[in-house]
Parts: sequence; structure tokens; C-alpha cells
Amino acid sequence: MMFSPEIETIDRKALREMQLERLKYIVRYAYENVPMYRRRFDAIGLKPEHIRTLKDIELIPYTTKDDLRDNYPFGMFAVPMKKIIRLHASSGTTGKPVVGGYTRKDLDNWSTCIARILTMAGATDEDIFHVAFGYGLFTGGFGLHYGVEKLGATVVPVSSGNTERQLMLMKDFGATALIATPSYAMYLAETAKSKGILPDLKLRLICMGAEASTAEMHESLQKLFGAFPTENYGLTEVGGPGVSGECREKAGMHINEDMFYPEIVDIEHNRVLGEGELGEMVITTLTKEGMPVLRYRTKDITSITYEPCRCGRTLARMSRVVGRTDDMLIIRGVNVFPSQIESVLMSMDELGKMYEIVVDRVNYMDTIEVRVEVDDASLLTDYSKLEALVAKIKHNLRVVLQLDVKVKLVEPFSIRRTEGKVKRVIDLRKK
Repeated sequence: MMFSPEIETIDRKALREMQLERLKYIVRYAYENVPMYRRRFDAIGLKPEHIRTLKDIELIPYTTKDDLRDNYPFGMFAVPMKKIIRLHASSGTTGKPVVGGYTRKDLDNWSTCIARILTMAGATDEDIFHVAFGYGLFTGGFGLHYGVEKLGATVVPVSSGNTERQLMLMKDFGATALIATPSYAMYLAETAKSKGILPDLKLRLICMGAEASTAEMHESLQKLFGAFPTENYGLTEVGGPGVSGECREKAGMHINEDMFYPEIVDIEHNRVLGEGELGEMVITTLTKEGMPVLRYRTKDITSITYEPCRCGRTLARMSRVVGRTDDMLIIRGVNVFPSQIESVLMSMDELGKMYEIVVDRVNYMDTIEVRVEVDDASLLTDYSKLEALVAKIKHNLRVVLQLDVKVKLVEPFSIRRTEGKVKRVIDLRKK
């Protein structure tokens, strides 16, 4: 099943022609309507007419989160406020929030992107979607909500919070699909298991976003819920969720290339990378009216393949995000991504699904400790089994990280849960 088969199976030559036409338009549109882009282009002598091919996009300077914050709140908008019918914003935990403005056409395109990725996941208009994303300025709740409605399925706009009530409604309303962050989906599954109500749930799909997740996390969720998990990708700066999503083949996330132009870039050497190479995702919006964004540095590390998928779609696929340039930990000269640690922990049946990574500096030396819950609390009273498990975890982590890591096993449900984005890393070096 496809929501937009004419786009999702488009010939790549025709797609490239469409992208070039839209790129030329959006570059001129941004230059003429967003003062920051006009200043930036003029400073280097770049004019919209210099963009003649898709490769010419490399002439355009990057846009960063600081640029968006420096133009807070509405300096990046390309239309007067009377044409903006929706505002969203990031959490702003590290400074001023990033604000996104949407015209009516923007919201329609956004809903189409979401409807596509939900259909890729296997959803139909007969599904009942339990939306456990927070509703408000966060793009996830309303973004997925309107996409579900465009698909023609039923929306249960529960929002976040009150886990026991969430499970009651999932059971009573017969939810067949769950929309949540990976960490909250896991918390719901753990709670449902502890209360013995997993068999009463009718979930067949779990559509996750807002956090990166690993294949091992997906396998654990599928084992617990008995539902098919997929991941989608997006960010407030370019409009929210809906940039890409997994199909049933789970061989990467199909990018909505008619609306977003993706590049994988080696930022350090300012070089666009080839197919399959790992680098930072840079996104240009091709259809945004309210707030066009050119070459936005996402800081997400991924790769792209252009091979047609077994599902029949020809849209490019991005690999699962392995980390961010700003969450990479450098421990005694070794680059460590939290996702590497999660892959190890999630693959071990003896462990629970919650963990923390504590980084510190002792005697001028960086240290890293992984605190992870055990699945069975009785294990903590058996010293020999405990010691053997710790040794096994350390060994598995060393194989992946090439680094010795301290490991501390803790009781089930002793690590704090969250209903929003989970914070896995506690970096005490900053204190």
C-alpha cells in the first residue's frame, strides 16, 4: 500500500528534474523574502540564478540552529503573519526555542508526508491510533495527529502522561497503533507486562519518533507488544516529523524527496559524501512557504542509499541515525555514541530496557559508567551470577567500543522514566 504512489515510485530522472525546478524556486523565494538569506547570499556574491544544477546547492552556505535562534521569533518567516495559521517551537532547553511557522499549504503538505510514512509502516484507514506524543508547541503531537486524519484512520489524542490511564484507554478503545517515543513505548510495554494486561491489547503497529532508536530496541518492543515497530524522522527546524519513515522492509527510512532535498556532508572538510558514506544529514526544504530553510545542518549522523527498495518505492532511504555530532562522547581519545551502548544492552535478555550513561573525570582522566537495570531483581542477590553478568557486559561493550567501561547493575524500575524525550547521558565533567 502507498499513499502517494505517483511520487513514491517516481522515476529518479523525473524526480531529479522536479527537485531542480523546486530548488531553483525555493532559493529565489528565500532570497527575496527572508532577510537573513539575502544578506548571506550578498556577502559572498551568490545570486539565485547561480543555482543551475542540483550540485550547485553546494554553493549555498549552511543554515544552523544558531541562525534560527538569532532570528527568533519570526525573522525566518517568508510570509506576513496573517498567512501563518500555526506556530510550533522546540523545547528551548539550551537557549531560545526554534520557532516554525506554517501556512495552510504547509500544513497540507505536512499531513501528506505523515500519511505516507504511516502507510509505509502498514497503517490503513481502519486503524485506531493512540497518540502518546505531547500536544502543544512540540511538532510531534499535532504533526502525527493531522497525518492520521489525512490517512482516514481514527485518532485518539491522548497526549503524554498518566501511564495507567493510557493503558486503560488503549485496551478499552481497541487501539491498533501506538505513536510514542521509543523510550515511552518501552515504558508502556513494561507497565502493561507488570500489570498483566499485554494480552488484552490489540496493538499491531508502533510508530516511533522524536528519539533515535536501535534495531535491538525495536526487537525488544516487538517481543513485548507483539506489534510491528517502525521509526520516522524529522525535526522542528525543517517542519517536524515526516521527513522520512520506515516501510515494512525495515531497510532504511524513505525520504519524502519531493519536499526535502537531503545531502550527507563531511562538515569538517566541507565535502558532500557519496551513497552509503556516513556523515551529517543536511536538509533543504523544497516546498515550505511559511519558513523555507536552505541546507540546514541537522547534526544527525546517517547515510543514504538510492537503490530502489523491495517494497517498490524508489525514494532514497536514510539509515537509522547512529548519533549526533553534539552527543558524541570522546573518552580518552575514543569516539563513543550512546546508540552503540544501547545496541549491546538491548541484545542481552538478562537486562531490563532502561539504562544511563554517566561520564566523569577522575584524576584528570575521563571515565564512563553504564548503569543498567536487570530484568530479574533476584539476580542482584546472587554474587557469582552478578559478577559473571557484569563481566559479560564489559566484554561485549569493549568489543564494540574498544574501551573499558564500568558497569553497575541496578534493580528493575529504579532508573527514572520519562514521558517525553529520554536523557540517557549524565555528563558530570560539565560540572
